[in-house]
Amino acid sequence: MYRHGHSPVHRLPPHCKLAATFAFVLVVVATPREAYGAFAGYAALLVAVAAVARVPFGFLLRRLLIEIPFVLFAFLLPFFANGERTEVLGVSLSVPGLLGAWNILAKGTLGVAASVLLASTTELRELLLGLQRLRMPPLLVQIASFMIRYADVITAEMGRMRIARESRGFTARGVRQWGVLAKSAGALFIRSYERGERVHLAMVSRGYAGTMPVIDEVTATRAQWATAVALPAAALAVCLMGWWTL
Repeated sequence: MYRHGHSPVHRLPPHCKLAATFAFVLVVVATPREAYGAFAGYAALLVAVAAVARVPFGFLLRRLLIEIPFVLFAFLLPFFANGERTEVLGVSLSVPGLLGAWNILAKGTLGVAASVLLASTTELRELLLGLQRLRMPPLLVQIASFMIRYADVITAEMGRMRIARESRGFTARGVRQWGVLAKSAGALFIRSYERGERVHLAMVSRGYAGTMPVIDEVTATRAQWATAVALPAAALAVCLMGWWTL
């Protein structure tokens, strides 16, 4: 999801961007769902950050498709929730369900958009270094690091197995082929487990003792922290105005 660039957002240290994104999401979650203007303000702030980071809006919108399952869940709430009912285009809907759906859509979309902006302006390796700098538990950082690196290994293994199936004339056309796909998934699990053991033995033979060495120490100046804090600070001002206008 990373998009290469040289914008001021790209140049910020990763732990500053992580802290700013987390604080922004906390402010959004703390906003009452009836403060409709506040959510518009949050969206404007994210649009401004995307413009400064030179992230195309089409790129951002495509990455927002990941929240479709939550959108579908929110869409069903007005139909099945209890409480006061109202009619919209002749359809009886629950008022608490409508508010709940709006709450999920607004806060979920803003949170995902902030995460997409973070991922599109920060490389994965920098994110891990930022987590280390923020004193995250080392075990969690190592798990995330191994997961990111091992995903490419699993993907390559899946590709080789797919080529092997197709070279033998296999084509997934319906339910009858599900058995073959299930066996392939089992074989992939076994191969992944065996590969993981070999990788662990290779790491141990090279001196791995449960902790990864810190290759690069990331630091941030006061000016960089001030730049990163600008987003959550502006969001907090919008949140307070939203509470005040209720």
